[in-house]
Order: sequence, then C-alpha cells, then structure tokens
Amino acid sequence: MRPSDARIRVDYAHTLDFIDAAAMDAAASRIRAAQDLLASRSGAGADFLGWVDLPVRARQEIAPVLDAAERIRTEADVLIVVGIGGSYLGARAVIEALRSPFAADGPTVVFAGQHIDGGYLRSLMDACADRRVCVNVISKSGTTTEPALAFRVLRQWLEQRYGKREASRRIFATTDAKHGALRRVADEEGYTTFVIPDDVGGRFSVMTPVGLLPIAAAGLDVAAMLDGAIAMRDTAGSTDPDRNPVLRYAMLRDALYRQGKQIEVLASFHPELSFVTEWWKQLFGESEGKDGKGIFPAAVTNTTDLHSMGQYIQDGERRLFETFLFAEESGDDIAVPEAADDTDGLNYLAGSSFAQVNAEALRGTSLAHLDGGVPNATILLPRISAASIGALMYFFETTVALCGYAIGVNPFDQPGVEAYKRNMFALLGKPGNETRRSELLAQLSRSGDAISG
Repeated sequence: MRPSDARIRVDYAHTLDFIDAAAMDAAASRIRAAQDLLASRSGAGADFLGWVDLPVRARQEIAPVLDAAERIRTEADVLIVVGIGGSYLGARAVIEALRSPFAADGPTVVFAGQHIDGGYLRSLMDACADRRVCVNVISKSGTTTEPALAFRVLRQWLEQRYGKREASRRIFATTDAKHGALRRVADEEGYTTFVIPDDVGGRFSVMTPVGLLPIAAAGLDVAAMLDGAIAMRDTAGSTDPDRNPVLRYAMLRDALYRQGKQIEVLASFHPELSFVTEWWKQLFGESEGKDGKGIFPAAVTNTTDLHSMGQYIQDGERRLFETFLFAEESGDDIAVPEAADDTDGLNYLAGSSFAQVNAEALRGTSLAHLDGGVPNATILLPRISAASIGALMYFFETTVALCGYAIGVNPFDQPGVEAYKRNMFALLGKPGNETRRSELLAQLSRSGDAISG
C-alpha cells in the first residue's frame, strides 16, 4: 500500500457562503460530542460498534478467507454471491471500483438474491450452464426473503448439476456463528462457513467475510484495503478537523442540514465508483433516516448524469447540497488526438488527457451549481486503489455514526426496514398472519388496487 492512498481530503470552500460562523461552531460542538459518544461507546447502539476496530481484527484473521478465495479462483469460472443490502452492496462496490469490467482473469463475480425477479435468476443459471460455478450465500438468519428464495433455487440447481456432495463443496455460507436457518443447513451439509460478527451490522460489514470473501475471490488486494481502513481509523481519532477529514465532513453535513438542506447528492466523476455511491446510499439512508429525521441520500455519476439530473440540481428546489467524489490521479489514460478536419471542434483539446478534461468538468460543475445556489464540497481520493477504497469506506462509516448521534438517532438500527416485510408476508399468506392479510386486502380493495400478483 502506498501510504498516501489513505490520505483523503475534503475541499469545503464552496460551502462557506451558506454557513455562518455561529452555525459552524454549533455543528462543531455537536459533532465533537458525538465523537466522544463513539469513543466512549456510550451512545445508542453501542452493541454494534464492532466495525470501529474491525479492520485491525480482520487483518489479523484474514488467512482462512484468502484460502477459501484461492479455492474458488481455482475451481470456478463464476462465483454467484447471494445476498441483499449490506450482504452484497459493499462487495459489489469494491469489485466494480477495482476490477476492470473487461477483466478475463479469475472468476466472474455475479450477484443474486438482491431482488425478487425470476427472469433474472433463470437468465443467470442459463448463462452459467457450461461454466464451473461456486456460490457464496450470505445471510445472518437464512430466512431473509430475497436471498433465501434465490438460494433455494440455486442450491437445487447446483445439486442437480454436481450431485449433493460436490455441490456442498462449492457452497460457501457466511452466516451467524451458532444460530439461524442457514447455519443449521450449512452444518448439516458441510458447507465451508464464515461468521458474520454479532457486533457488526450489515451495512458496516464489508470488512468482514461478508465482503472480503467475494472481493478476494475476484482477485483483489483485501490486505491493502484493510490497511487503508486502518490508516483512516487512526486519522478519524483526531479531534482536529484540520487533520481529520471525517470531522470536517460531518460538521459540514450537520451545519447544512440545520440550514434546511435535507438532501445530499453524492456525485462521483468516475463510473467505476457508481456502486460505491449505491453502498453509501444504504449506509446513510438506513443509519440516519428515522424518527422523522435525517438527510435523504441521493447519488449521480457525472458527467453522465449532468445530462439528466444535472438540470434539477442546477435549477430545482434548493433543499439540497452536493458532495463530489474525485480521484486526483488516474491510472491508464488516453490523450485527445488531433483530427485533420476538426469537424467536432475539439482540436483545442488535442494533447490533453481525458483525466484533465474530467477535472475541468468537475470544476465547471462545482462553480455552476454554486452559482445555482447549491453548496458543494469535494472528497478527494489520491487515486482509486484498494487502500483508498478501504479508507473511503471507513471514512463514510465514521461520518454517518457521528452525524446520526448529532441528530439524536441510533445510527446502528433499522426498524423501518421491517414494515414492508410484515405486509408482504401477510399478503403472501404466511401462517400466523391471517388477520393482517384480511385487513390489507380490505385496504387494497378500498383504494382500488391495480396490481395483480
């Protein structure tokens, strides 16, 4: 790992006109109090603070994960990861950030169980019919509807292809240490298993085997990712916002929220970071959005979305602020060639790199949106690497913990996630939900339900 890869900076110059000194002082006081709660482990949800020291623990315990990943890489052309929410978003974010979509080395990592779509699952199995397959099923309970449905199908499919014994060798289960339906099946069938720690919530679990096994199976450097997170953990302990970008970002978010900025748009200028922003949406949405409070997290990928959502950000309601995500150093790049006819009028860019053009696109966007009344800050990564992604994820995890405490919510629970499940189970006729089912059907009838199952 290059030590500089973990040095994330926050440029906040284009927020200063929107926050007066008193508001920033008040935000700083709230965030410092939140930092004390986190450090002393005395705030709400303290039983789920295992993520704080997780990079250090994971670095020490990584060998079994690497061994299993190497077996997958040797024996599979495709690894199907079955999970939803935190059980897949972190791994997918890292893999898409660091592995070329055109890479031909090692197994292809694909995902299932993140939605209920039989057509997708059928297409996935058809595409893998002539390829060697392993499955990594990730669920603490083993009964979460979406992944449980997908795993039921994939397990039978594997057993029909390989026979029960070989199928069991090809299934890797990441689940609870002792309890739950998946743990029971895994023990009975002899699956290789990994544990989801009790003190780490799903959306904070990317640095457990939940994320590390698929990431390592994709051939990526999980050790460097953990080292980047460890470096950010050390930085995040500082009480000086000039040395701690986590504090700076958290203070800005809190101050802007109190100024009526209820929506944050995370805007990446790198397509490979698109799923990092999807992971960020879950992390911040589930952590802050409760008790009628919290900033709504939205995400775009620029410059693509400047030709769509850019219109709203420039001229729509002024209840939002923007955080840009940008890597200062690019890897392989392309220079703009000179054209003899210059029919597109772009010869003035000849010799410039795409990275230079992208950087000026960021600066132009930042100034335009500032003129449009949108405060914006920029999170600057040295480059996109395993270490910088690890540092960025730890940066965001710590930020959301501080911001959640600052607005007075428990950042580590998600009670609202259960509401749709209760209704869905009742409508599907799950035993024990008969009364609720009758009530829901009556409600749908009164509202003129137009959806047929």
